[in-house]
Amino acid sequence: MQPSTLELMQQMGHEQVAFCQDPHTGLNAIIAIHNTVLGPSLGGTRVWNYASHQDALVDALRLSRGMTYKSALAGLNLGGGKAVLIGDASKLKNEAYWRRYGRFVNSLNGKYITAEDVNTSKTDMEYIGMETKFVTGKPEYMGGSGDPSPLTSYGVYMGMKAAAKKAFGSDDLSGRKVLVQGAGNVGRYLMEYLVKDGAKVYTSDINESKVKEVLAMMPSIEVVDSDKIFDLEMDIYAPCALGATVNTETIGKMKCPVIAGGANNQLADENVHGPMLVEKGIIYVPDFLINAGGIINISIEIDGYNRERAYNTVSKIYDRALQIFDTAEREGTHTQLAAMQAAEKRLNDIAKVHTGL
Repeated sequence: MQPSTLELMQQMGHEQVAFCQDPHTGLNAIIAIHNTVLGPSLGGTRVWNYASHQDALVDALRLSRGMTYKSALAGLNLGGGKAVLIGDASKLKNEAYWRRYGRFVNSLNGKYITAEDVNTSKTDMEYIGMETKFVTGKPEYMGGSGDPSPLTSYGVYMGMKAAAKKAFGSDDLSGRKVLVQGAGNVGRYLMEYLVKDGAKVYTSDINESKVKEVLAMMPSIEVVDSDKIFDLEMDIYAPCALGATVNTETIGKMKCPVIAGGANNQLADENVHGPMLVEKGIIYVPDFLINAGGIINISIEIDGYNRERAYNTVSKIYDRALQIFDTAEREGTHTQLAAMQAAEKRLNDIAKVHTGL
């Protein structure tokens, strides 16, 4: 028997989950608000054709919790939220759809601020902004910061360099074999950094058109079949698509000293697979630490956008990753747990300030 929504919320510590459906536009949305101790919850809106409503709910809950940790660890005054919209993006997305969703976001009165995510764009944010002010990532001509993918990728790049320094004694990526799983926006920008650094880059994506776009820009990249990823001996595995690619089966096959990528929820089960990576001697950069560039970028947009400040702030992911590696090693634990505990400490400290304890 599957746990109820309330039971799942209690297990993960959520404050609120809101549902919306609209037969006229086809909107079927879930907004999960995990924690607002540090400030309003902020997290992207993704459109995905989930196998079931339960799958969508669990994804929203896991992603929103990750956003709480991401903001807390990055030192931002924001909480964690996430929205998932169920259905085929190619058939649903239009102005009416997004404006109806914007009204749904607005009904939460600022407790949730939305942004781009999987299958959403600057134009979609513009439509949402017609109905609510609680939206970020709008086009530059509207005063927004635009697509957050370049900043997310830059943060992944910096976290990867930190992991290389820990694993190899140098953060120089030239000559390193790096497999970027996922050729979407984040993966593509990351590959640009890696190629420029002289890394030997491989990629894999179920969407052949995305791979062709990458190869047209960077012909030196080699393509690997999705079912042969873990047959490859590599220095760094960079998951940049959907989550849970680090699991019992794949860890058993892995031939890499480092995992550093932009995907959310990379560990299928953090309590099981975090320790497994330690046992195998693989350095893992926690997802909510390494992919925080996008949320950092958006937080600066809220304050008044400055691109140089955004890049400078995102670059701190390098030092933060090194600190988490050192903490995990000192305490004899895995990096995912060390990062979660660091985020939870900040949340608890600020909660005590608010309550006067």
